[in-house]
Amino acid sequence: MGSIRTLFSGDVDVTYGRLYVVSDPENYGDTPYDPRAGQTTGLCGAAVPGYLFLTTGLHTGAVGYTVELHEVEPEPDESWEEITEVSFRPVTPQVSLDLWGGDGSFPLALDMVDHRVRHCVSGMDEAVERELECLHGLVIERHLLQFWPAPPARDRLVKQTSSGAAYWHDVARKEPPPPAPEELAEAERRAREEERRAAEDALRREWGGQLPGERLLNVRGNVAGLRELAPHLLHALDRLPPEGQRAVARWAMRRAYEKAGLDGVDWVAPALDAVEHGQPLPPPFHHRDAVVDRLLSDPNVPDTTAPPALAWPTAGIRQQFLALPALYAAVDGDPLQAAVDALFAAAVTYGSDYGTLLAEARSAFPGAPGPATA
Repeated sequence: MGSIRTLFSGDVDVTYGRLYVVSDPENYGDTPYDPRAGQTTGLCGAAVPGYLFLTTGLHTGAVGYTVELHEVEPEPDESWEEITEVSFRPVTPQVSLDLWGGDGSFPLALDMVDHRVRHCVSGMDEAVERELECLHGLVIERHLLQFWPAPPARDRLVKQTSSGAAYWHDVARKEPPPPAPEELAEAERRAREEERRAAEDALRREWGGQLPGERLLNVRGNVAGLRELAPHLLHALDRLPPEGQRAVARWAMRRAYEKAGLDGVDWVAPALDAVEHGQPLPPPFHHRDAVVDRLLSDPNVPDTTAPPALAWPTAGIRQQFLALPALYAAVDGDPLQAAVDALFAAAVTYGSDYGTLLAEARSAFPGAPGPATA
């Protein structure tokens, strides 16, 4: 007879007349076709790999459930009113008997091999007639699932007596057969292609109607801020050679410091010249904190604020501090990063007048488009 192991035994509360054997918990809630597709029996849908769709006569209430694992095929027990057989193979080591809506999950120790499954039921029609009592805990309908190792085979109706079982068998027979593997593969390919196109469309909208190159996608810093102002300018920067990107960064630095009135400060001007000639920064620009202290303490440093721009929380911040990052951006080791961050720092320094800066960029670098329109 072989050994028998009981994997689960107990009363469970079903909802919507269904429960499941699941071995693919990430995907079982979105089966690609009806689990009974192509079957002649409807109480145990096994058309979807790694998944059993188990139907009860009772819509809502308590049913008794037992799951057994047999070493060899057991003899059919004709005392059960309904008996069907299907084939099943787990697709992951995690197999469970699951209730609808996440109301309960009971692990089943099944190996990832081909199994035959015998689904036996009694009390389907009586449970429906006495559903109110079952809602209060009376158990009339009982199910038995028996698994044993066996090669795949067609589903089989062994015994049917109740009208409820007859109804679900008829439902199954009206379902079209499942798609062939080639059809599923093609459907998956089309779905992936649609996802790819949708992602590209979203990316185009985000980047002003053009797909960004890989290099531009990986830029850090203030790329999002500059993209909001002038996405086409970012694409133009990406197309420039490294020396062109570096030139843009130095130009933007100079414009930011001119706008903030820092280009004429005697200890700031040498730093701007050093950056433009690729030379080391003079003191105190080795340390930002020292520069900030000097900006605060030097009475010759202007004290102005940028015209407010709604997108930036810069109200009341001195232009001199808004311009400061442009210099450090211009010496970044990555020329594209330097251009992006220096331009954005300059735009923030200009505030609501940033369009003037971008218009100047168009004139200074003809390959770059004009400013974004408000």
